[in-house]
Amino acid sequence: MKVKEIRALSAEDVVKQLEEAHQELFNLRFRAATKQLANHREIPRVRRKIARLKTILRERELNTEQEEKS
Repeated sequence: MKVKEIRALSAEDVVKQLEEAHQELFNLRFRAATKQLANHREIPRVRRKIARLKTILRERELNTEQEEKS
């Protein structure tokens, strides 16, 4: 998912996507540990997705704080 697409989502949708990404990462790590994962590049891809989602949430949080101070 691209950053533009994430920014278009509501905060609730971003949190939902974040939860799904964490679950996906857990499953990928489990499959890697049991040697069932064919493509190990999926793990860093999901980690980057989680980072993108958290970054967008933090940006929104900081914007809200900035608006409250003004």
